[in-house]
Amino acid sequence: MFDNMTAAQARDEILKQVKDYCGLFHGDKALAATDGGEYKEGERIPYASRVYDSEEMCNLVDSALEFWLTAGRYADEFEKSFAKYLGVKHARLVNSGSSANLVAFMTLTSSTLGERAIRRGDEVITVAAGFPTTVAPIIQFGAVPVFVDVTVPQYNIDVTKLQEALSDKTKAVMVAHTLGNPFNIKAVKSFCDENNLWLVEDNCDALGSTYTIDGETKFTGTIGDIGTSSFYPPHHMTMGEGGAVYTNNSKLDKIILSFRDWGRDCICPSGKDNMCGNRFNKQYGELPSGYDHKYVYSHFGYNLKATDMQAAIGCAQLKKFPQFVERRKHNFTRLKTALQDKGDGCDISDKLILPEPCENSDPSWFGFLITCQGGAERNSIVKYVESKGVQTRMLFAGNLTKHPCFDEMRESGQGYRKVGELTQTDIIMNDTFWVGVYPGMTDDMIDYMAKIIKEAVILG
Repeated sequence: MFDNMTAAQARDEILKQVKDYCGLFHGDKALAATDGGEYKEGERIPYASRVYDSEEMCNLVDSALEFWLTAGRYADEFEKSFAKYLGVKHARLVNSGSSANLVAFMTLTSSTLGERAIRRGDEVITVAAGFPTTVAPIIQFGAVPVFVDVTVPQYNIDVTKLQEALSDKTKAVMVAHTLGNPFNIKAVKSFCDENNLWLVEDNCDALGSTYTIDGETKFTGTIGDIGTSSFYPPHHMTMGEGGAVYTNNSKLDKIILSFRDWGRDCICPSGKDNMCGNRFNKQYGELPSGYDHKYVYSHFGYNLKATDMQAAIGCAQLKKFPQFVERRKHNFTRLKTALQDKGDGCDISDKLILPEPCENSDPSWFGFLITCQGGAERNSIVKYVESKGVQTRMLFAGNLTKHPCFDEMRESGQGYRKVGELTQTDIIMNDTFWVGVYPGMTDDMIDYMAKIIKEAVILG
């Protein structure tokens, strides 16, 4: 087939066929974010799904044809484009959002940060109502998470508890923007600035959300010292697996690179030698003078790079991303309006607490949180909704401190600290669930979900 073709011509022919293949065999999955195709009532509605077309598939195959199996030109392109989109100086691609949180936290333990470095036994303020990998790096390093309660219906950190959580061991605040809804960044950042604390924004569920602070509107994840994102399939955009760590602080960026890339002191890209011009002419630690800088290690790091094939998908997704965000906002608003509608004789306002955005924010919603009250039982509602084809999820850990991973710490009374009773966190654990608003959903799907949720409440 490829006789008398150049490599470039053969590649073009392959990619043309890939595009045709995608249209023929992935058309039902490659939903347009504006209409999503035809929906038949009662069909399964997942809480999240990939939204893509032939561009992602062609990029993936294009990368595979190069057979550059680690990070390469697509990774470079994605990092530059992603940083530009967010308006930050530095963005580094990693292999997952969990790895992004690990790198972000470990960056703050670097001895190069002097007195501000987090040491074992130091405290980090966070919440228990969320995903465990926001907290896991703190515990694994030997620092102490300090859990404060959250608010409902924002589902974010209760900023009135911050001062009570503060101690002479506090070094940082590390919290997530819950399901796209920004936390009160102004209050949290002011608290951090006043007390010389680091702020890590876990932005894995909120990519595209914005917050207005001091008259300037910024993307969440870019206001603190470090932000993180996840590109797992259910998230706002996907690479399959993948994540990012970003910052405006060039010193932190150098440390981020070190922890991501084996702990190396050298920041020359993998496969590139002596770009800095100082490979053999310095002395480090107690190594002999002139020791190869590519094998000098300033941190106990990891290998958390993504592959170029993942990045290739991300480059295509990023072009569509603004459209994804707008559709998420549309779907959220339509669902909330439908659930608030009393014109159909179904007033459920005393049974369900619906989500509210944080003041000064414009969320890129990851999901639609619902808390049951007034005798409405979550389990019966969830079972009914699921039986009708609508997929649901809990708010991740609910209360992380109640999970088996905390058994030993609960029994010993060591390893973490709570500020008061986590009352709202326990309400979330017992009474809260959520449904999706991903961009592949049509208006018919949203309307069906609203109808089924109302039925569940009335019949429950």
